[in-house]
Amino acid sequence: MTPMDARHLKTAADARALVEARGLSHVKLGVVDLDGVIRGKYLAREKFFSALETGFNFCDIVFGWDSNDQLYDKCNFTGWHSAFPDAVARIDPATCRELPTEDNMLFFLGEFEGTAAELCPRRLLRRIVDRAAEMGFAATVAVEFEFFVFDETPHSVREKGYRDLKNLTPGWFGYSMLRSSVESDFHQALLKLCDDMDVPIEGLHTETGPGVLEAAIHYSDALAAADRAVIFKTFAKVWAERQGKMMTFMAKWSNAYPGQSGHLHLSLRDADGEPVFHEAGRPGNMSDTMRWFVGGQQALLPEVLAMVASTVNSYSRLIPGFWAPTDATWGIENRTCALRVIPGSPSSQRVEYRVAAADINPYLAIAAALGSGLWGIEHRIEPGEPVTGSAYDIPHPAARALPRTLSEAANRLTASAAARHLFGDTFVDHYAMTRHWEEREFRKAITDWELARYFEII
Repeated sequence: MTPMDARHLKTAADARALVEARGLSHVKLGVVDLDGVIRGKYLAREKFFSALETGFNFCDIVFGWDSNDQLYDKCNFTGWHSAFPDAVARIDPATCRELPTEDNMLFFLGEFEGTAAELCPRRLLRRIVDRAAEMGFAATVAVEFEFFVFDETPHSVREKGYRDLKNLTPGWFGYSMLRSSVESDFHQALLKLCDDMDVPIEGLHTETGPGVLEAAIHYSDALAAADRAVIFKTFAKVWAERQGKMMTFMAKWSNAYPGQSGHLHLSLRDADGEPVFHEAGRPGNMSDTMRWFVGGQQALLPEVLAMVASTVNSYSRLIPGFWAPTDATWGIENRTCALRVIPGSPSSQRVEYRVAAADINPYLAIAAALGSGLWGIEHRIEPGEPVTGSAYDIPHPAARALPRTLSEAANRLTASAAARHLFGDTFVDHYAMTRHWEEREFRKAITDWELARYFEII
């Protein structure tokens, strides 16, 4: 590594040398909250050097408020009763990224230590990765996001009340060569941004709907995949807004169009780096290890759904006929199922966790998908029969039904012995509390549907 190379940093000394070589007075630093939002600040050079060695303080309010900066009403971890003290966090030098939108500025991700580590999404995923290592496995993960692009600004969408928004392009043009060629400057600039930020994109194409794109991020180890995903969601939006445009990663922003997915592709390797999901001659080329992995995911999906479908809006996407599952189903090359087994060569054999939407917190969603699969291997859980044909047309056992609301999902998480074993009581109780809060905030809102339906006639 040369002193000017922002990629592949490993140590605090590497990070210090790079900042010194750049002559930076400040460095940008971020941590990720429970909603997957990066919260951060600029840190002065000398303060950053100190933080590399001993950690840094960050107000623990990031675990005491929601995505709209409103305080939770039933939070035991922090609040007025504790006076919102600082929590200790540490910088991971390996997360260093160039910020092309800020000349030669550098960005680093941090994660929490001490009691806050039990709630920190990045630390939670790290614990699941460590669990896999103890079992002799390492996970490979790829994340793909669908997102709508608008010719709007943060001011204009609010002035319009989020109605009558102008999409980047009109019409339903899935996999459109026309749209991607006309908008090639936009597409290529986004690809370059991602390459510069070490978030390599394997594929970028238009999806079904006006101005909707899908970006498939190149696979990597689980923690790096989550880092790439959260960096993509944040800095793609930053870049777009600097171009006078906006992106949304809501699960479903309009009744007129399908929801936006955030599918996860997972596979396992053994301690020697050899794939363990493939066994030729078996149905779907599935090894016992893969079958149990899918069995665990299927069994626990209704219990951990709150960690994957984490907003009220997530459940507007999980309806029949809109390319999103409604039950914990699996099938071989079946896109109507929650879990799609993708047969292939030993290196490409994987399972696609299709229940996830673009609104995921990548750390929590990957932790849920990977953790439940490991649980299946540990307990040799057999999946049900694979679905052939449309999963929407087949009756499924009640135990396979996914929660229909965020509150129901939070209740299932709270009652899950497996989730408590995998993620810890502190996380499960606190996180479920935050999801119940989110649903209560939603219940306070008067929707357009209610006004149109009841204003005059009732």
